[in-house]
Amino acid sequence: MMEKVLKAIQDDYPNDIAWCYGCGRLNENGHHFRTSWQGEKTVTIYMPQPEHMAIPGFVYGGLLASLIDCHCHGTGSASMSLHRKNGHELGDGTLPPRFVTASLKVDFKNPTPHGVPLKAVGTVQEIHPKKWKVETEVFANDTLVATGEVIADVMPSTFLKKD
Repeated sequence: MMEKVLKAIQDDYPNDIAWCYGCGRLNENGHHFRTSWQGEKTVTIYMPQPEHMAIPGFVYGGLLASLIDCHCHGTGSASMSLHRKNGHELGDGTLPPRFVTASLKVDFKNPTPHGVPLKAVGTVQEIHPKKWKVETEVFANDTLVATGEVIADVMPSTFLKKD
């Protein structure tokens, strides 16, 4: 049975910022990545879809990059960490901060088999009050298939629509 993320940071994002292609719960065409805590690490579990195939039997590397970026690993993990630093936890009714990607680095380690769940595990480090680094490892079963680093910035207020 596939491991699941039950309570995710993406559940707490307000509707006006819940549209990300990677993790937005309101984007009907998106991946719907869900990120949560697993001890002091962050975790996202995702089952690649048929359209995420590179060649028969293997996952397209762009999906792995999106998973690391979004992991909603990078931006979601940074959001959870700052939320926790501010004294809050997932689902406590407090709006979490939203982050955007400042930089993304991905290294592919092994071919990624299609048809198995991917598990992204992140380690978060604050490097500035508004800038966080997330190092991510992505596994297919027990095989490390990619690693990545995201520098995430607190989302500027100019990103929100003004009525």
